[in-house]
Amino acid sequence: LDYTLKFYQTKFAGRPEVVEANTRALKAGYYYGATAETFQTQISVPKREIVEPGVYKRITGNEAIVLGLVTAAQKAGKPFFYGSYPITPASTILEGLAALKNFDVRTFQAEDEIAAMGSVIGAAFAGSLAATASSGPGIALKSEGINLAVVMELPLVVIDVQRGGPSTGLPTKTEQADLLEVLYGRNGESPIPVIAPATPSECFDMIIEAFRIAVRYMTPVFLLSDGYVANNSEPWKIPDPDLIAAIDADPYTDPDGYQPYMRDPQTLARPWVLPGTPELEHRIGGLGKQDVTGNVSYAPEDHERIVHVRADKIRGIADFIPELEVTGPEQGDLLVLGWGGTYGAIRAAVEQVRDEGLDVAYAHLRYLNPFPRNLGNVLGRYKQVLVPELNLGQLAMLVQAHFPVRVVKLNKVQGAPFQIREVADKIRQVLS
Repeated sequence: LDYTLKFYQTKFAGRPEVVEANTRALKAGYYYGATAETFQTQISVPKREIVEPGVYKRITGNEAIVLGLVTAAQKAGKPFFYGSYPITPASTILEGLAALKNFDVRTFQAEDEIAAMGSVIGAAFAGSLAATASSGPGIALKSEGINLAVVMELPLVVIDVQRGGPSTGLPTKTEQADLLEVLYGRNGESPIPVIAPATPSECFDMIIEAFRIAVRYMTPVFLLSDGYVANNSEPWKIPDPDLIAAIDADPYTDPDGYQPYMRDPQTLARPWVLPGTPELEHRIGGLGKQDVTGNVSYAPEDHERIVHVRADKIRGIADFIPELEVTGPEQGDLLVLGWGGTYGAIRAAVEQVRDEGLDVAYAHLRYLNPFPRNLGNVLGRYKQVLVPELNLGQLAMLVQAHFPVRVVKLNKVQGAPFQIREVADKIRQVLS
């Protein structure tokens, strides 16, 4: 109790009655728990021996997304626009951003999901860093607008805080069942980068990464969170803002040889030209078009070319993102491969069974489209790959489709995260 009691004395030094009231309440609860024998088990949390020096803050995933969105806009030197329709478990992002107007943040609560998506497209076209957020049902409604952003090749971020589905489903429960929706839930060939934070604090870094990719490659980007990551919390070391790299988001202004869909030879991105820029008038929209000129075209060869260019652009992101890291033996009997909020249970389970002498490693995917460029090489070094996920095997299906490896599934759709023992028991079963 000593640490908390000292905190009361420091925090409320000028208000002794508040110190006294909180001290009595804390001690009453503490001694009741110690003497009532209500609990059948006791848990001891060991003190962390190695803590990186710095200032820490307790943060949830959605809170980290809020701070990351504002930071990305500041690092890009752009105003930030957020348009969304309230939906559990993403609503707190809108609430958090609405309080940050002093950072050149504009929030818009739309009348529905379709209007929210349209507002974000308009903001991105006008030159703002723009984002929206929803959950599975809202993403379905936004799909036509997202496809328009794909064809217009505009940089924006769509946040999907996943919950139990389908339909209204389980609004307050977690799930990971939107992976295939964000990859393929639109008409036509519609490639979009997809990234997923593993922990609440990672949401800060990954939402900045989402905008870095969006602006560099002129594309919408999905960030896949989930109810567990969004509402769970952990200590977050507040970063030095000067150490966060700037985002190059300067608009294109050179009229010499300009074409709306001319391509950067390295990234295949088209120029981001703000409306009203002198001598750079242009037309964009959802109709099929000719690459480079952007002229409306129904010519078969024009359509095939621009479809391939968009696909090649997204595939090329693999050269920009980091390679997949493995924790544990570099080759062996089993690799446990996860994504999103399963990270904690997977890490703890693997550490547990390794202490028992089992030959197992784990890796966690944060980039789901495109996959890290070394993923195939990593998977090929293990006899089996176990994929735990809170759905009926969506990542497992994708891995099996892309790579010639033996995939074992561990699936759970109960609206709750994995328990450590569930993953550990499956590892033992696979290796028995």
